[in-house]
Amino acid sequence: MLTGPALSRFRKKLLEWFSEFQRDLPWRHSKDPYRIWLSEIMLQQTRVVAAIPYYELFLEHFPDVKTLALAPKEQVLRLWAGLGYYSRARNLQKAARQIVKDHDSRFPEARESALALSGIGPYTAAAILSIAYGQKLAVLDGNVARVIARLNAKRGDLRAGSRWQKLQKIADGLLAPNAPGDWNQAMMELGATVCTPRSPRCLLCPVAEFCQARKLGLTDVIPEKRVKRATEKITLAALVMVDPWGRTLLLPPPKSGANPLATHDVPALLSRMWHFPTIHVHGDAVQELREFVKGTIFTGQDFRSRLQPLPKVRHAVTYRQITLLPFRLGIAKLPRVPHAKVLPLADLSDVPVSNLTRKTARAATP
Repeated sequence: MLTGPALSRFRKKLLEWFSEFQRDLPWRHSKDPYRIWLSEIMLQQTRVVAAIPYYELFLEHFPDVKTLALAPKEQVLRLWAGLGYYSRARNLQKAARQIVKDHDSRFPEARESALALSGIGPYTAAAILSIAYGQKLAVLDGNVARVIARLNAKRGDLRAGSRWQKLQKIADGLLAPNAPGDWNQAMMELGATVCTPRSPRCLLCPVAEFCQARKLGLTDVIPEKRVKRATEKITLAALVMVDPWGRTLLLPPPKSGANPLATHDVPALLSRMWHFPTIHVHGDAVQELREFVKGTIFTGQDFRSRLQPLPKVRHAVTYRQITLLPFRLGIAKLPRVPHAKVLPLADLSDVPVSNLTRKTARAATP
């Protein structure tokens, strides 16, 4: 671990590099904790280039925490639609309401209060509080952990056992106390743009002289690749009903974790948002979908209409690989289903839908 003059030189070189070469990102133009918090939540498991348009659109509709707290949940989810991991949006609004209620509409400065907010963990709290308020808290995310592991030639799975806690202690020791916000951003920037997971750009690294992994020729094997969870393959079938005016029927998100027109964990796979009638398939998709709609949507009616098969829809959610078999049903009159919505098939933007539902709608649109 670096100490004394070496640590001072390391800090100076990295901060100078960040000052000159940092990316021009919209959330770096402000110290507003709300904007920094929003960017940090959006960037979780999302690439910067994908997050930027959502960030800018979100701010147009919700320019401050109070506006977000008071907004209808469906509007928040609709503007988040396409960004994925929708629990982030739900927790974001929950936290906004906590901040309005308990902190006079201002993101709290105390670490313990920040950690008490929905969706805020140690990394997010450290990032927001250091950048917005200048608090001496070192961040540790995947990018920073990789930089530290290579600097110190730390081998093995970085999240196994107590390694993550040890990496946090090293990060705390490296933190530049006079510029904690810039320091944390510099470490993350270095990991994101130079000290990348594969083919790190060591010749462009401003602190390469301090890197033990480079000296030992280990940059390609540090950090060790994590063992991935086994892929789970899932087959679904969805019914897209279309009336003569091009309208379709969407079912509502489940309340209290249940939806009488859904089976097993289908709502979770559809991000608990508005969706077409959808089931798990275990054998004959047509027969199983027919039985499902006869027993729920068309209860008591003679259902003999022909289901038109549409192109398969492929979708991936973390370790799940989903194959969805959509079927189109031309229908003279859409059935009445409690709490369901009738919308134009070509434009479902009035309600929040998942990427999987959006793909299904495209497959059913002539």
